[in-house]
Amino acid sequence: MSDVTSVPHVSSEIAKAIPKTVGNSMPKWEQTARARIQGGLKKMLKPTLMLKEKDAGEADTRHLVTDILFELLGYDKYENLTAEFSVKGDFADYGIRIEKQLVAFVEVKRISQKLLISHLRQVESYALKEGVQWAILTNAQVWQAYHVMPVKGQQSEVTLIFEVDLLEESVKPATKTDLLLLLSKEGISKGKLSEFLAARIAVSPKTLKPTIVCDEVLGAIRKEIKRRTKHNVDPKDLKAAVRKLIGDD
Repeated sequence: MSDVTSVPHVSSEIAKAIPKTVGNSMPKWEQTARARIQGGLKKMLKPTLMLKEKDAGEADTRHLVTDILFELLGYDKYENLTAEFSVKGDFADYGIRIEKQLVAFVEVKRISQKLLISHLRQVESYALKEGVQWAILTNAQVWQAYHVMPVKGQQSEVTLIFEVDLLEESVKPATKTDLLLLLSKEGISKGKLSEFLAARIAVSPKTLKPTIVCDEVLGAIRKEIKRRTKHNVDPKDLKAAVRKLIGDD
């Protein structure tokens, strides 16, 4: 299993990162999904707080997670969700199917449990065994979305796409709605989660660093430096300076 990478930090800037449509241009399915999520967030606030206050166990947390998957994210309890999904001798807390296609696994921990890398390894393993690219780790309050991509053998590239805390007061309800929309039945089936991941990866250090030091970009930088300074910088010196600047030396 490989290390977990993450896309650029998701914060209040999420509103800029997620492509949006407004007014009459917003598809009907998105209007419906957003309204459901907004109402569900209000409805689930009290039971989430109650479970946290009484330090509920994993079984009770699973009941709440089921309600959130249904009430907020739009998954049918019988058509889309399979509890205790059998994965080659092991059992995932939930398997999610859309149009009979397995698309994601969900691993649940008790509400007071901090989500750890060891918990991620469980759901990562399920995803790899079944060839599923989306993995969700949650304790009902905090929801983490991951992309799992096989590399070779039992190795994989796991990317933390985002994390959202349903009880975090500093995060606006609109931002929570934006994120939860990506995890919803509509968000996955309409490709919104894939689009968001692609947009974040495009501006990640892993993408930007090799792009900045490629010959084409360095050539353009060299020309601009000459225009500004009248100095024809040596290509090797420029490459070394740029690598140092971006921390890639």
